[in-house]
Amino acid sequence: MTFLHFLLLAAMFATLAVLVVGVTGFLRGGAFNEKYGNRLMRARVGLQFVALAILAILFLAH
Repeated sequence: MTFLHFLLLAAMFATLAVLVVGVTGFLRGGAFNEKYGNRLMRARVGLQFVALAILAILFLAH
């Protein structure tokens, strides 16, 4: 496994973790969701972009 493969997996798992925390906070509501809800979903979008960029680099490299 190359370094880029490792980075892709890390970005994918980080995206999943942020998504789960964000959705759980949304479902529970309250102060946590009000404070961190938008921040978590913006982080998810950024992590998805990073994962897609790494995936594109891997496709172009082969």
